[in-house]
Amino acid sequence: MHSEEIEIRTGGSEVVRDLRDECARFLASAGAGDGLLNLWVPHATAGLAIIETGAGSDDDLLTALKDLLPGDDRWRHRHGSPGHGRDHVMPALVPPYATIPVLSGRMALGTWQSVCLVDTNIDNPVRKVRLSYLPG
Repeated sequence: MHSEEIEIRTGGSEVVRDLRDECARFLASAGAGDGLLNLWVPHATAGLAIIETGAGSDDDLLTALKDLLPGDDRWRHRHGSPGHGRDHVMPALVPPYATIPVLSGRMALGTWQSVCLVDTNIDNPVRKVRLSYLPG
């Protein structure tokens, strides 16, 4: 197995950040053929989604998360910015892991699919993502 942790700067706003380029670079450095790519976010307030980007779906996801998990004072978890408790619930809906088939060194994603980091926590502008390649 080949594994590497990368750092992603998300800034101070909610974001859906496409990781395809980082994944492709990692698979090339691993000399990947056929196998599985696993991504893991070791944070309590971020997740990974397979979603279309660039056509509004990424913004729609953030809007849906705001509707489902409002940033108000209802949350028992209260440290951080107002409504931060929602960020700790979000990974139950957008999990902190994803596994993608790799064929001939490339992710076997559909035409419009991207693997994305989803980060609603504006208090933490830097995230880590662990990429692990398991050869078939």
